[in-house]
Amino acid sequence: MTRPISPYHAPGFYDDALAQGRHRDIVGGRWEETGLVQMQLLLAAGLDPQHRLLDIGAGSLRLGCRAVPYLLPNHYWATDLSGALMRRGYDAELADKTRLSPDHLIEDANFDLHGLPDDIDFAMAFAVFTHLPLTFLQTALPNIRSRFPRLQKLLFTVFLAPDPALARSPLRQPDGVVTHPNRAPYHHLAEDVLAATQAAGFAATLSDPYLPRGQRLCTALPC
Repeated sequence: MTRPISPYHAPGFYDDALAQGRHRDIVGGRWEETGLVQMQLLLAAGLDPQHRLLDIGAGSLRLGCRAVPYLLPNHYWATDLSGALMRRGYDAELADKTRLSPDHLIEDANFDLHGLPDDIDFAMAFAVFTHLPLTFLQTALPNIRSRFPRLQKLLFTVFLAPDPALARSPLRQPDGVVTHPNRAPYHHLAEDVLAATQAAGFAATLSDPYLPRGQRLCTALPC
């Protein structure tokens, strides 16, 4: 049997998890800590209430339940492989539902970015490309760059391998997660991540501090 590219792509994964009430657990756990980190990163990057934010791979709105109260009403948009997971987050985690229309939650399996407005100012993909091969990053970034002419910043996370020799084997990241070259969670070389980002039309930098689970932050500015 062929292994799915990530646990999230396994048949029945979302149905089973949602039936068990695990909408928080399946987006990586550490719900409060990680959601706070995501919001802090966006605020440090210059997110203001009037900006329009796109949360790529939004899951059960771990970021959304913090960003929606901060942003002006309906200035938050979300995409995810599972529309059902986002809707569960909307129902269970969003305190004031008058601030967000549910049609702002868009199921998107291939980073097609359909159904979204053109005037997105900030975008975040936190712990999304950590679970996908590099080819998905190479596909998604040009779509994001061309789709949103007003985009100011894209923030996304990756796991890195320190050199090509180590990249071919499993690696234990500083926060304890074991990453892999050929299955989720994936690690990549920094030069490959930066090359993909720059080829898509962004100027990119990788952060030095480690984020939860050893992820690294890539800040991409349209150029």
